[in-house]
Amino acid sequence: MVSEQDIYAALRAVAGPDGKTPLPETGAIAGVTVRGDKVYLSLSVAPEQAAALEGMRLAAEQAVRRLPDVGAVLVSLTAQKPAAAPPPRQSRPPTPPRSLAVPGIARIIAVASGKGGVGKSTTAVNLALGLAGLGWRVGILDLDIYGPSLPRLLHIHGQPEVVERRIQPLEAFGVKAMSIGFMLDEEEPVIWRGPMVMGAVQQMLRDVAWGELDCLVVDMPPGTGDAQLTLAQNVALAGAVIVSTPQDLALIDARRGIAMFNKVNVPVLGVVENMSYFVCPHCGERSDIFAHGGARHEAERLGVPFLGEVPLALTIREQSDAGAPVVVSEPDSVYAAAYRDIAAKVQAQLEGAPVRAAPKIVIE
Repeated sequence: MVSEQDIYAALRAVAGPDGKTPLPETGAIAGVTVRGDKVYLSLSVAPEQAAALEGMRLAAEQAVRRLPDVGAVLVSLTAQKPAAAPPPRQSRPPTPPRSLAVPGIARIIAVASGKGGVGKSTTAVNLALGLAGLGWRVGILDLDIYGPSLPRLLHIHGQPEVVERRIQPLEAFGVKAMSIGFMLDEEEPVIWRGPMVMGAVQQMLRDVAWGELDCLVVDMPPGTGDAQLTLAQNVALAGAVIVSTPQDLALIDARRGIAMFNKVNVPVLGVVENMSYFVCPHCGERSDIFAHGGARHEAERLGVPFLGEVPLALTIREQSDAGAPVVVSEPDSVYAAAYRDIAAKVQAQLEGAPVRAAPKIVIE
């Protein structure tokens, strides 16, 4: 197996940000992670140099890929400002952050939740497939760096190919898909610091050959951390879908998610109440296991659309675990109909919506 020492030795052949000093001697290497034959490398540079140093990132990737026993390499270029005293006041306003261009993608939407375990990823996948069923060209990006679930939900195995420096997304059920999970073993943990997470987010948007899409559905990690802020800061999101269960504990976190998107001026397309109720398959009796209607009431209180209810159903769980989402595996079921109805409401909001510029975010 390749070692960190081997990687650092290979990177000595790559010039650092100044164009002459070997990369390992510049302090730009923010992190190296080796998992079997996979190597993850984060390079930290000054924000104003990020665009100009893309060649350095590619050279580092090529140098590591040439090492024996290396199967896959992910090199993330992360723009980090060094710790320093606050700059003097200027009469001229600061330059807003650049919008990360994703050519060919008409709309990017985030599917988010304030906490884990509410069925966000299952909702994101079935929403993407529902939009595809409505005639849109759709992609889905799994940004849940620490818990990628897209490989299992879509039953996709194998690593993406790199063609002319562009990562080729995999495909299932007519939808293009990309996940950090395609480069990891299912039981392999991801132990990354913030800069590596932000760099991976940027690379999976910038370096993936998505082609022409009507919509890219982004499955966000739970919470309001690095991945969410990186996406909101760099990409002109067309909107966000919030997934919650009906009980008060989940709704508290859903409010935080809605508040975050409001602060960065991303439209909230609506709230989905997942696990809304349970109908016994034997006796037909309905039970509101997690209460019922909480997400609808919260959406009304906050003035955002309510997109619909999805029941707690064994079929949805079984088909998700099998990599056959219910929208395609049981298209005539009431469960598939619920997701298609949500997709239709999202599509109706997005069609004809004006193009938005990426928001300016100032963190004090």
